[in-house]
Amino acid sequence: MNGAGNDFLILNNLEEKRPADQFPRIAQILCERRLSLGADGLMVVDTPTQGGDFKMRFFNSDGSVGEMCGNGARCICRYGFETGLCGPTQTVETTAGIITGQRIDRRNYRVRLNDPSTVRLDCPVEVDGVRYACSYVELGNPGIPHAVIPYAGLHQADENELRELGRAIRWNSAFPKGANVNFYEIIGEDQVFERTFERGVEDFTYACGTGTGSVVTVLTLQGKVSGQGVRVSMLGGELIIDAQRVNSRIESLYLTGPTNLVAKGEITDETLFPSE
Repeated sequence: MNGAGNDFLILNNLEEKRPADQFPRIAQILCERRLSLGADGLMVVDTPTQGGDFKMRFFNSDGSVGEMCGNGARCICRYGFETGLCGPTQTVETTAGIITGQRIDRRNYRVRLNDPSTVRLDCPVEVDGVRYACSYVELGNPGIPHAVIPYAGLHQADENELRELGRAIRWNSAFPKGANVNFYEIIGEDQVFERTFERGVEDFTYACGTGTGSVVTVLTLQGKVSGQGVRVSMLGGELIIDAQRVNSRIESLYLTGPTNLVAKGEITDETLFPSE
């Protein structure tokens, strides 16, 4: 499945019953583009333990555990609805906390992202002697870390230069557990263009749901967007963020956008299953 170009493999462990310690290796092998199916991450549907409809385990393409993924959550909400695990409203357990989803129509889903648990609007970073304006946001607990950086002329930016900058900031010592790096440019009233360098993928992805939520969180608190129906464009399409501001806090954060169920099938990768 993919959500605005952010693509995932979904494994239903309620049926497969694979041991949890296998998932990092499964993610590493199956997410490798050209050598296997290829994806930004692996999502595992598992038994709920906190009263949700099901548990979502998320693994980045390098096998590392991800706290949550906004576009992945929208996709897995659709998966849950279409496989009968839940109704048109979904309650999904994630490492970062419980999220809720809502079916809008066959392809469009809306999820309430984890609330911002940490927001630092003025958190500049230095790379090769150059100081970059930056804000820092964590969504949920444990928090999903996001650096939010304005970048003039983002549409025309040199891809390789931007990637090297994203990589340097992703590993910057200012972020002890690393960070997803969200470059953005305001392109109109309540309209933003964004590129996200994702940790765990270690490259740009076509979209990042929690990244868009973090960017709009910062811009809403700075008074640069209204927070309502903010349209964020990325290479994979457009996502809509609604951020409810109460004084100096964002009290709720919603992500709306498309999903695409690309294929269903059986995995026969002989690297993963050499003797089966």
